[in-house]
Amino acid sequence: MDFASFLIQCLNALQYGLLLFLVASGLTLIFGIMGVINLAHGSFYMIGAYMAYALAPIVESTFGGGFFSTLVVGIVLSVLLGYLLEWAFFSFLYEREHLQQVLMTYGLILVFEEMRSILVGDEVHGVAVPPLLAGSLPLGELMSYPVYRLFVSGVCLLLAAGMYLVLTRTRLGMMIRAGASNREMVQSLGIDIKFLYRLVFAAGVAIAVLAGMVAAPVSSVYPGMGNTVLIVCFVVVVIGGIGSIRGALLAALLIGIVDTFGKVLLPSAAGVLVYVLMALILLWRPDGLFKVA
Repeated sequence: MDFASFLIQCLNALQYGLLLFLVASGLTLIFGIMGVINLAHGSFYMIGAYMAYALAPIVESTFGGGFFSTLVVGIVLSVLLGYLLEWAFFSFLYEREHLQQVLMTYGLILVFEEMRSILVGDEVHGVAVPPLLAGSLPLGELMSYPVYRLFVSGVCLLLAAGMYLVLTRTRLGMMIRAGASNREMVQSLGIDIKFLYRLVFAAGVAIAVLAGMVAAPVSSVYPGMGNTVLIVCFVVVVIGGIGSIRGALLAALLIGIVDTFGKVLLPSAAGVLVYVLMALILLWRPDGLFKVA
């Protein structure tokens, strides 16, 4: 492998890892802070990809905007969707057993898949890269790297920095962390914990939807695409430490490196390398890389 090929694989690993983080960060917020095992989180990623496909012509004809306007509309709709789902379904799960959480969120997967089939169909679709980001950067004499992939990595890094600042440097973040550790005490201080949890859930849904929307031009939009990413995201959450944003970021980058270079160097074993990595890390640190008290 020459240096240009190595550099391209490093960029691919970075982009894949950061995109994984974008999905897993929403999952670790919901799972780690609210204590709900949400199997439907991958469906939000799928909804985002289909939004990028289905909303684009509507937004263009209505507002005259392109891909970036579609992103804004999709994020607003996803926040509303997350808020309504928490109010209608998830607010009843906090005191329930994990089995009931799993059954209800699995039922949501079936509902979302059936609604997707009715509204959009079962065909595979593609989303065009926005013209502004359609170019490539030269890497050596024969190779180049798409600008859009660098844009995806940049969006993920900005969101990671924003989440870190909100959770560690703001009053809202302080209330979220307090509500995760002692919900009753936070309620006794006069904080509306129900509204706070709805905000957290809506943010988690919006992040997953954003991940699906920015990933749509890179990969195809197809039925069941959220199920595969859900499994890997749970691996990210477990490796990083349940509820830890920085742990999710580090775990996603590690998985991106292992998966990308595994497919290049050990293609026959690439499918299990991620799970071998998880097993090794859990043998070393059973609570994940960053334990959240």
